[in-house]
Amino acid sequence: MASSKVYFTNLRAKPSQNLFKKLDTLIQKAGIGKIDFKKKIVAIKIHFGEPGNLAYLRPNYAARIVKFLKAKEAIPFLTDCNTLYNGRRSNAPLHLEAAFENGYNPLATDCPVIIGDGVKGTDYREIALNLEYCTTAKIGSAIADSDVIISMNHFKGHEMTGFGGALKNLGMGCASVGGKLFLHSGASPRIYEENCTGCKMCEKYCAYEAVEVGRDKIAHIDYVKCTGCGQCVAVCQYDSAQVVWQNSSETVCKRIAEYSLAVVKDKPAFHINFIMNVSPDCDCWGFNDYPLVPDLGIAASFDPVALDQACADLVKAAPALPGSRLFDGHKQGSLEGEDKFRNLHPDTHWQSGLEHAVKIGLGNIEYELINLS
Repeated sequence: MASSKVYFTNLRAKPSQNLFKKLDTLIQKAGIGKIDFKKKIVAIKIHFGEPGNLAYLRPNYAARIVKFLKAKEAIPFLTDCNTLYNGRRSNAPLHLEAAFENGYNPLATDCPVIIGDGVKGTDYREIALNLEYCTTAKIGSAIADSDVIISMNHFKGHEMTGFGGALKNLGMGCASVGGKLFLHSGASPRIYEENCTGCKMCEKYCAYEAVEVGRDKIAHIDYVKCTGCGQCVAVCQYDSAQVVWQNSSETVCKRIAEYSLAVVKDKPAFHINFIMNVSPDCDCWGFNDYPLVPDLGIAASFDPVALDQACADLVKAAPALPGSRLFDGHKQGSLEGEDKFRNLHPDTHWQSGLEHAVKIGLGNIEYELINLS
């Protein structure tokens, strides 16, 4: 397989060429204009950031992509799916408030914001895959129903997958709550009885009659009937129905690769990684720690696998920032050439996800880095 092209620009700017113009040049050189956008509904997949976290992508970048798409007569919207954990983004009303609070609103971006899997995370389409880990993938309906996918990805560390880039934003980010349950766990929730109030919301919304509130006013799951769809987790307001964390990082990364394939299956897709504020952990946390490396730049490609590999290599080659979490303990030096994500999260196996993505035909690890700087 021929190597995939990944286009890269650094963050140096001047009065005649600010970062917006550099972003415009980057995506056009990378070939985004090859996509027919006219009258097409375009899902711009982005992580809005958990309130309290300040490392998430500035909405100004999304507004610039929206401007480009509207010039092509596209119909864009910004989107993300609800979280599996209870927080400010676990249902659509709170999720929208969080997005608006962080600047992702129609006033700032000139674009609607739509939560991909509905009010409670139960609105999804099942995309047939029949692959090693996933027979089908539960993808948020708004994303599955779109004509084109544009992923805008904050490239940073992640405590389960090593780093979060294009595949993480696509595979995990586009999954419904039930899909996230499958990706993270053994696909079977459990009831923490000490938190259960007997409200029967989980019983009401279980499509498989697998949950029943007993005389003890505690919900109980019949695992013979349970399919792991995650609806009980999605609708529980008391942190009683929870995920059972079982899978290794390697398994999660491979499942994410298969879900990523489901998202882009049979439709045009283009991907942009922003290698800036490379924080140690996911933007799902309500805080962000000091970045691992200096801000490096922006990269774009039609191939999300090559894009993630190139960005991982750029971070690997960069000097670590003194004072970052990489230096907690005994480590010394710049760590140039070292896998900083594995150093930080030694139990993660991000490379396995990229290799599996190649195996299933999602993309290519081999890449040609075209520097526009």
